[in-house]
Amino acid sequence: MNSFELVRPADAGAAVAAAASATADLQGVDVRFIAGGTTLVDLMKLGVERPTRLVDVNRLPLAAIEPTPDGGLRIGATARNSDLANHPTVLRDYPVLSQAILAGASAQLRNMATTAGNLLQRTRCMYFRDTAMRCNKRVPGSGCDAIEGANRSLAILGTSPSCIATNPSDMCVALAALEATVHVRGPNGERDVPFADFHLLPGDTPHRETVVTAGDLVTFVTLPPPRKGSKQHYLKLRDRASYEFALASAAVVIELDGETIGRARVALGGVGTKPWRAPEAESVLVGQKADGALFRKAAEAALKNAKPQSQNGFKIELAKRCIVHTLATATGVAV
Repeated sequence: MNSFELVRPADAGAAVAAAASATADLQGVDVRFIAGGTTLVDLMKLGVERPTRLVDVNRLPLAAIEPTPDGGLRIGATARNSDLANHPTVLRDYPVLSQAILAGASAQLRNMATTAGNLLQRTRCMYFRDTAMRCNKRVPGSGCDAIEGANRSLAILGTSPSCIATNPSDMCVALAALEATVHVRGPNGERDVPFADFHLLPGDTPHRETVVTAGDLVTFVTLPPPRKGSKQHYLKLRDRASYEFALASAAVVIELDGETIGRARVALGGVGTKPWRAPEAESVLVGQKADGALFRKAAEAALKNAKPQSQNGFKIELAKRCIVHTLATATGVAV
């Protein structure tokens, strides 16, 4: 690990100023915010991230989880995953978020990992983490060894000729289905980013994973007020029962009017280069009677644009079955 300067700012303004001078090199950005450090420190040890300055935001008042004036929920950037997953309001009004967080990592990591850190964790790929391999995300323009290599766990949605890496987050899949908003403070002021716009597709610039730029500090995330009668569920399919990334996962937030679906939000994990909202599936579901045949039709729509690689074609059927079972569990409909 390279040597670095550690800065502990007194407030959010000072934190932004301390990071605003960040510049990029072939290994990433030379200034990083740090809270739990559960991903960043690992990448620094591997030489993938080589910041010369770390801005420690743990002392900033950004850990609160509290109601918003409109009845929604405000989640501080440094709120620990364990605290968020077990918060009474989350358990009552946003159970899909609690389920998703508890499906990720381990208890020890969840005790350290933060809301903003989860939003910003680097998209996963073994070639990204190995500096001996070509990776356009780590060294732009160098090539992507994953495309012709070991790609079983990688993405089938949102890929490009430059990158097929998978977004690793469970929490973000739930936030996509809940239509969260990310609040950012930067050198040019504050802005609110709809969750669907926060993460970027790789395209020709896979090293740019989110809309944050130099000095941008995620301060909190807000969830809209819970909708009466909303049914929610998160299902994660993986190679082992714990401490494993998803091969496919699904988050569902759905409302029924009798047997008819009045509103549906579906998001996928483990299959996309970003947390993957599936509006095609949602449009199939709304206004229709909830049953197994409809769920399978929605799953087909969600995966119609999938582009598998040499080793991960099985993810198409796996993701479809994941969607069907998540919808069935959320609605209580037998399939």
